[in-house]
Amino acid sequence: MSEKCAGCGKTVYFAEKITAIKKTWHKPCLRCEKCKKTLQPGKLSEHDDKPYCNIPCYSALFGPKGYGHGGTESHSYEAAPRK
Repeated sequence: MSEKCAGCGKTVYFAEKITAIKKTWHKPCLRCEKCKKTLQPGKLSEHDDKPYCNIPCYSALFGPKGYGHGGTESHSYEAAPRK
């Protein structure tokens, strides 16, 4: 029985198989859901069964707001309520 790639849906043969977030992938198919950067198993974050690079994408999307790696996408400022 052959396994299917979680990224492209095609057959993954043993020589090209990598496993991450409990799924089987071709190496080039394991990409960040947001920026599409190729990822390494064990060096990624997962949210809703989808892979993300740790920095900047995962921290910007799902980390605490107002903190991060210094990029503008990780900061959110809300206007103070008017009196």
